[in-house]
Parts: sequence; structure tokens; C-alpha cells
Amino acid sequence: MTSSPIIAPSILASDFSRLADEVHAIEGAADWLHVDVMDNHFVPNLTIGLPVVQSLRKATSIPFDVHLMIAHPERWAPGYAEAGAYNVTFHAEACDDPVGLAKTLRAAGAKAGLAIDRDTPVEPYLELLPYLDTVLIMTIKAGFGGQSFLPEMLDKVRDVRRRVSVGHLDVRVEVDGGIAADTIEQAAEAGADAFVAGTAVYGAADPAQAVRKLRALAAERMGISM
Repeated sequence: MTSSPIIAPSILASDFSRLADEVHAIEGAADWLHVDVMDNHFVPNLTIGLPVVQSLRKATSIPFDVHLMIAHPERWAPGYAEAGAYNVTFHAEACDDPVGLAKTLRAAGAKAGLAIDRDTPVEPYLELLPYLDTVLIMTIKAGFGGQSFLPEMLDKVRDVRRRVSVGHLDVRVEVDGGIAADTIEQAAEAGADAFVAGTAVYGAADPAQAVRKLRALAAERMGISM
């Protein structure tokens, strides 16, 4: 059975002075809210942390898709699960024991996700899929919003989708970076079923309508009637 597409607007592209309002603008349209946590160590940028996530959690019922672009995720990730995040994704490049952390996150009540950055091969991690709920393939270099989509990253998406299908696994294949109306269909065709969109949503005059358009484009390419 093919999963319906998930659209996860990234608040990295929103107006940080109006975070709650920006989240409310996509309520009723977005499936997840993508929250990029950067620490200025693992990636050369600094965004928001746990206190902001805890505050936002009280302001909306949208499931949080927390993407930890941080060093030592085993130290910090469980706190996001405990704060009510639906899905917590950490980077393969930053974690020595992905399976152990995935088990910890699940025990804390969250889905467990593994992110693969632009320059990291996906093959060494395919055997870990049974322990994961989400695999996030970066279609840009992690650390900054507004970068251009890299179609060559879709080979990783195809590899993950193939292994998920062969193993009959319940794993979301998520893509993050440059996802917009002119790229989401390529990603969907490659096998992605969850899509992070920043500027394409928060740069639109009507963010909620932008989400609906993206979902319709992905669903059509996935052969799903919405």
C-alpha cells in the first residue's frame, strides 16, 4: 500500500519574530511541521533549540518533525521526544550508535529518523532500516535554507525506497532541500513520500494553499487520488 504524501513546511523559512503566527498559517493544511535545530558545530549555522520547541508545542497540534543538525545527538535528542515531537531525526554523520539512539527515541514516545547528508553514501545505513521510522535524504548540503535542489541525490532515495519495498518495511522516505513545485514530482517519482518545503511554502502569498498544491503534485506522481 502506498502511503499518502506528507508535506512538512520548514519554519526555518518563516518569520522568526512571528513563529506562532507562521505555524498557525499552515494549520489544517500541513501534515507535519519541520523544525530545523542547528548548533553551529555540526553545521555552521545556529537556529532554535529545545525551549522554543517546547513553547511552540503548546501553540499548535501539528505533529513536529524535528531535524537535529547537531553534534552529540544522543545527548540532546531524547529531550525533543519528551517535549512531544512526533518524529526526531538525527544525522548519521554525528552519531556513533544510530540503532541505540533510535531505540531510545522510540522508548521516549517519538518516531526515530536518520538523516543522510549530501556527501554521505546511503549504502552503509540500509541495514538499519528495520530500526527506523524515517530516513531523511538531504537534497542539499545540510546547514542553510534556500539552496538549490540537487537531483543527483535522488539515487539515494531510490536505493532506500527499493530496500523499504523489498523488506516490506514501514519507513517514510523524506527529502529536504530545494523542494518546490518544480522539484517535488521528481522526488516523488524517485520514491520519496515525505517532503520538507521551506521557501516554497513560507515565500508564498498563501502558505496553506502552497502546501495543498505541493501535496497534489506529489500525490499525482505517486499515483494517489487525493
